[in-house]
Amino acid sequence: MRQSEECATLEAFGSSALVAVTDAAELDTARTVVERIVAEFDVACSRFRDDSELSAVNAAAGEPVEVGPVLLDAVTAALRAARLTGGDVDPTVGQALISLGYDRDFASLGGRGGSSLVLGSVPGWRTVTVDPSRRTVRVAEGVSLDLGATAKALAADRAAAAATAAAGCGVLVSFSGDLAIAGPAPVDGWLVRVTDDHRSGFDAPGQWISLTSGGLATSSTAVRRWRTSSGIAHHLVDPQTGRPADSMWRTASVCAGNCLDANIASTASIIRGETATAWLEERRLPSRLVGTDGVARHVAGWPSEGDDL
Repeated sequence: MRQSEECATLEAFGSSALVAVTDAAELDTARTVVERIVAEFDVACSRFRDDSELSAVNAAAGEPVEVGPVLLDAVTAALRAARLTGGDVDPTVGQALISLGYDRDFASLGGRGGSSLVLGSVPGWRTVTVDPSRRTVRVAEGVSLDLGATAKALAADRAAAAATAAAGCGVLVSFSGDLAIAGPAPVDGWLVRVTDDHRSGFDAPGQWISLTSGGLATSSTAVRRWRTSSGIAHHLVDPQTGRPADSMWRTASVCAGNCLDANIASTASIIRGETATAWLEERRLPSRLVGTDGVARHVAGWPSEGDDL
């Protein structure tokens, strides 16, 4: 989005984040709340921290592990995503990502993983068991969960809602392409630039849209890419193959009632490829799909240039 004195940037989940408010006097309050939510999700859901709750679950060799409310909600959200997409968004892609070289925080990869493109295991989301009454999560032995497709979006929703409650004004929170809005929007809405990469400047190919509520998520094979000895890999794994998705779409941006649902749909769209347009239309999810040829297709009421959502 366009930055002004009502915006602040911070580091979150290995990338940059943005917090914006409708009342400049409440920016520090909102930012403090967002930083707290980021810290809670990081210690609960990070695959790259040895001390995270997720790492404990992945290392438990098939035994149930008692977890806190953040990880319990995040795993529950990931399993819901798998059910809604018929397994196209699957949290058990962790070992496949590790096999591809994505075995550390992306900033530490330095653009190359150094490994070969080998087939990794995607055991399937039904190998994961959540017991809400006992607050436990169990994965089958040898299974590694990766919650990157949904936990960051859930964190954006939680952060925006909590920041609005604390600051008493409208808040927009963006975590590297996952954007959530809570509270009253500016009179003309939040002006957001939709591109392949949230870090791009305003002159990058893309589109300005105005949002007043809900969430926006962008998934792309053009970012979080690294070199291996067998070629280029990216982080969006097709659970059917265990390999980076070979999609006709370079980027999928989706609007929904919240950021989590938008992220589920944008990730699934990359995986689904040609069938994504009908799937999005059926669910009435406004979407902008950019093909590998760079041509954008607007789906389910996504605005043409100059219109608003």
